[in-house]
Amino acid sequence: MSLLKPAKFFLGLSSALVIVSITLFIVPGPRLSIDFTGGTMMEVRIPANTTKEQFEDAINTFESEKELGNVTLTMTKDSSVLLRMRDMSNEEHIALQRHLQTELGQIKELQFTTIGPTVGATLKKRSFWALGIASLAIVLYIAFVFRKIPRKLSPWRFGIIAVITLLHDVIITMGIFVIISQTTTFEFDTLFITALLTILGYSVNDTIVIFDRIRDNLADIGRKEDFATVADRSLSDSVTRSINTSVSTLIMLCSLFVLGSESIRWFVLTLIVGSIIGTYSSLFLATPLLVYWKKKA
Repeated sequence: MSLLKPAKFFLGLSSALVIVSITLFIVPGPRLSIDFTGGTMMEVRIPANTTKEQFEDAINTFESEKELGNVTLTMTKDSSVLLRMRDMSNEEHIALQRHLQTELGQIKELQFTTIGPTVGATLKKRSFWALGIASLAIVLYIAFVFRKIPRKLSPWRFGIIAVITLLHDVIITMGIFVIISQTTTFEFDTLFITALLTILGYSVNDTIVIFDRIRDNLADIGRKEDFATVADRSLSDSVTRSINTSVSTLIMLCSLFVLGSESIRWFVLTLIVGSIIGTYSSLFLATPLLVYWKKKA
């Protein structure tokens, strides 16, 4: 069975998902963590019988030289509250702790992080630079590795298409997590960017394996066959390996998601989503794009 036959369907599906993801990134947009926006994030465990309204009243009655401004408050299932607010000094932090203790009773601080707005803006720029430099490096590397491709095929095509599929993986993953951020406590932070860079490496590895199989078949048995036939055969040769590798990776990631620490759960979920999308794009997007480009050349 030819794996290139349903290519038009998958290309249409991918195009639609990318458009939807870009739209989601604009409206409603991602919820950025204080890593990018600057400010203070504080998580405290409160008495089990405390309501959200009682906690809001306690925050509203807190007095300091400078108003807290807009405070985002999220209640979690384990009787803890996550607060996001402007950046606070150490003195304000201690005063807020004492105030909550007085108003609500026994509380326990689980985490406290403060990042200035300048640092947040710098981290945002560096995150975009990291993704951009990684993509450029992948194009250059693949073009170099495939520089001796037979049949006068341009090695740059392999690199460019690999990066197109990587951008496809990243954009759709980000779109999914925009939706997740609107319904859960998830926020886009530097750990999420790390997960995206990991997805780039995983996805491009799968794509290179298939492209390398195409190169070998062109050199060995593809001299009398058209490029689409060779590409389809190469894809069929690689599909079992790609799926087995993906399933093995997902078993490990799912185990880590269930049994791992709460602090890395969103990171692991990002890798799970990205691995699935990366395997899909390597099998059903990269090779068809290469074939279509060759036909139009």
